[in-house]
Amino acid sequence: MKKLFALLCSAAIMLAGGTACTKGTESSENVISIPEFSYPDQILGAESTMIPKLEMDQYAVPENDALKFVEDMKLGWNLGNTFDASDCNHLSNEMDYEKAWCGQMTRIEHFAAIKAAGFNTIRIPVSWHNHVDENFKISDAWMARVKEVVDWALACDLYVILNTHHDVAEAYYYPDSAHLESSKRYLTSVWTQMAETFKEYDSRLILESLNEPRLVGTKYEWWLDPNSAECKDAANCINILNQLFVDTVRGAGGLNTQRYLMCPGYCASADGACTDLFVLPTDTAENVNKIIVSVHAYTPYNFALNKAGTKEFSVDDAVSCSEIGNFMDRLYGKFIANGIPVVIGEFGALNKDNLEQRVQFSAYYVAAARARGISCCWWDNNAFSGNGENFGLLYRTTAKFMYPDIVQALVKYAEDQ
Repeated sequence: MKKLFALLCSAAIMLAGGTACTKGTESSENVISIPEFSYPDQILGAESTMIPKLEMDQYAVPENDALKFVEDMKLGWNLGNTFDASDCNHLSNEMDYEKAWCGQMTRIEHFAAIKAAGFNTIRIPVSWHNHVDENFKISDAWMARVKEVVDWALACDLYVILNTHHDVAEAYYYPDSAHLESSKRYLTSVWTQMAETFKEYDSRLILESLNEPRLVGTKYEWWLDPNSAECKDAANCINILNQLFVDTVRGAGGLNTQRYLMCPGYCASADGACTDLFVLPTDTAENVNKIIVSVHAYTPYNFALNKAGTKEFSVDDAVSCSEIGNFMDRLYGKFIANGIPVVIGEFGALNKDNLEQRVQFSAYYVAAARARGISCCWWDNNAFSGNGENFGLLYRTTAKFMYPDIVQALVKYAEDQ
């Protein structure tokens, strides 16, 4: 099967006009060399004239294995609105969830195109609660399909982040004391099954505990008030669940005993991570800095995520740039400077018919992060039109990039720093 995955990826990459080194999931024995191509012409077209020239001050990043690991992840891409689709109760076939939101089933050509363009990491968000029985046993068909797609990404020599996504609900897990015991039962079951399925996968597979854990439906859903009793309780529950995640995965044996794990603070925000309420889980004695802090940051909000906000962003605009620099400085000071790795698992700027501004944003954001030892993953939901959140870069129907200028900016500054 590993040879089949590698051959499929090889063929897909050649169809995409690219090159990559493909590997099986457990070893490097099945490396397949693909003929070189003229980057970026065959994948992204001629070099964009929109990409700004940036000179970014480089921060002192400690030398350790964890920070080198995150550096090697380089630049990531989310397979968004795919396996994370939820609340599609009209579907009679659970396997249709994969295309319910994005309109497409995942193909190995998608990962081949991502790799060939210069990305090095795939984040695969997965909602599990739609695919469990009353005992929280995951459907064999759903687990097999997730595994197949993970195998494709690894065969294309990509790092893979696999998580639990839209599972935050009172029936599954909810970060407050009233639901803590039921949350433990649900998450222990799901994490145990994930860890068992992927226990022999190498370190390129990273497991992530939670996605944006928060008090859904309350006034604190998207912001943390450190003085609020509700927020203090939620932050403490998230710490407990993150620790349970680490203990569960490590206890599953195999290569889980040493793989990198990702854990967020409250709603995965920079505030949720940088507050004193967030406690990094305790790892086993043999693992040093193998827990990556997970952060999501659509910053500046009014440009990147607020549809009613501004279309404007410039690398010469001190205010916009300072919003990015400020939150990254906080992450750097608390974590990176102390040798603790950080990955921004979601970022991006939705389309407001402002391509040049999005190119400038992409270049500055990634350059600022990489200068501080942080790697980032663009949120791509395969959305390109309509009134929704249009973050799409890769048009999955054709496996071609709709905005190659943005991709070139992302790749250039992920590599140059």
